[in-house]
Amino acid sequence: MEPTIGILIYDDAEELDFVGPWEVLTPKPGITERNRVLTIAEHDGPVRCVKGLRVLPDASFTDAPRLDVLLVPGGKGSRGEGRGVLVDWIRKVAPQVRWLTSVCTGAFLLQEAQLLEGKRVTTHWAFIEQLRQRGGNLTVLENRRFVRDGNLVTAAGVSAGIDMSLWLMGQLHGVEVARKVQRLIEYDPAPPYAADV
Repeated sequence: MEPTIGILIYDDAEELDFVGPWEVLTPKPGITERNRVLTIAEHDGPVRCVKGLRVLPDASFTDAPRLDVLLVPGGKGSRGEGRGVLVDWIRKVAPQVRWLTSVCTGAFLLQEAQLLEGKRVTTHWAFIEQLRQRGGNLTVLENRRFVRDGNLVTAAGVSAGIDMSLWLMGQLHGVEVARKVQRLIEYDPAPPYAADV
């Protein structure tokens, strides 16, 4: 069966939080043609992301199909004002999905939707304490690329979303498929500088 993967986009979303997973999860000729990946936004007009990239969504909240996977990216828009419609839609869709995922501060939207209660989660290192201080019965883990708790998978920032998406590909289609996708996209991180912060 062809899984339907919905990637939520919204104004001021972080581009690589969803474009990295998009690259991993979209069909790859000769490896997997079985995923259906859609970008979904509140309306069908262009969405302006945090660094200025404009994206035209495939579906809106009113006509999105039933999803097997929902991916919620982070970015400035996940922490600003006027998120009620996003949060309500996430809350509505979440019980229907096989996998509920977030990248970076996308976890803030899941927390607002009260979907992190009793869960172990993570987010970008710079927002760990802020997520803890937002309250709720959740355990925020540090120094983790991604954390799985049941069908919930939360990832730290940007490249950790790619890690999580490769793991998810393994869950959907098997480890060998995930390895082939990793090789195809040449994802073998070797950063030129140590990231001492």
